[in-house]
Amino acid sequence: MMNMWLLIMMMFIFGNMIFISKHKHLLIVLLSLEFIVLSLFFLLVVYLSYIEYDMYMLMIFLLFSVCEGALGLSILVSMIRTHGNDYFQSFSML
Repeated sequence: MMNMWLLIMMMFIFGNMIFISKHKHLLIVLLSLEFIVLSLFFLLVVYLSYIEYDMYMLMIFLLFSVCEGALGLSILVSMIRTHGNDYFQSFSML
């Protein structure tokens, strides 16, 4: 059980390190965010099965993470259509 907690914490830390350090492309930022969401999902699975609670919260969390991923992909597609690439330096943040 401790190995699972350690693995989840390592996934969360690596996802945050990639999110902080790799901010040149939007696609890498979105993938790191999805990796963080995946580690939080694993954390919820382990925690809810440990306390023997219902898994309905996981379905709601999965619903919101899918919506977040779809929104991120739509932003990526619209950015590539308007600017031609996914570099953060190619557009202003106004």
